[in-house]
Amino acid sequence: MKATAIIQARTGSTRFPSKVFAPLAGKPLLWHIVNRLTFCKKIDNIIVATTTNKPDDEIETWAHENKIQVFRGSEEDVLARYYGAAKFCKANTIVRVTADDPFKDPEIIDKVIELLEVENLDFACNNNPPSFPEGLDTEVFTFKAIEKAYLNSADAFEREHVTQYFHRNTLSFKMGNISNRKNFSQIRLTIDTPADYEMAVKIYDALYQEARCFMFKDIIEFLKKYPDVITINQNEKRSYMYVK
Repeated sequence: MKATAIIQARTGSTRFPSKVFAPLAGKPLLWHIVNRLTFCKKIDNIIVATTTNKPDDEIETWAHENKIQVFRGSEEDVLARYYGAAKFCKANTIVRVTADDPFKDPEIIDKVIELLEVENLDFACNNNPPSFPEGLDTEVFTFKAIEKAYLNSADAFEREHVTQYFHRNTLSFKMGNISNRKNFSQIRLTIDTPADYEMAVKIYDALYQEARCFMFKDIIEFLKKYPDVITINQNEKRSYMYVK
């Protein structure tokens, strides 16, 4: 059974407002998020989950113009937004995608979905412990699992960060993780600040080609050739999963 990718997206960002529409290689960041997911063999449905805030009307309009499903829910309770989106599109297997990660790798996503299917898991990921760059995180879970989290989590941090209920309640779920042979978790490939965006622009200008999806290995080869690019955003605050 194929999976549904739910992309959490909003225009409100204190460090980088409206970053979802920041241009990369001539197209909005959000367009690239969606486009890269279309290269996944195990995803057959994509939906953008945005907030009910008035500024996010722009995201809904963009989604409709690009023939992409959209669901709107709470800004703070992102877990409820995911649950609502999953119910709305009758998803059985869900891939969590954040709209600030324009380097998601379709092959990695497919491997994590496959792990969930083959091992009959509730939750599968590649970031616990992390070994891929920050921003290539992949988390996949069943509808029953997110429903359990939605009904049982009373913690604000868990409800904001969607999957933290799984990570904090490992005995309640059948879970699995895939790791990379070499640890690249020190590399930051996400967009949360102008410095992150500057780095992303350099990578996209070098690697993006229409109708093709550059992969994790292509990014690593580029960064080996141009190591100064890594230093552009090395001082930015890391995600809680990557601070260790």
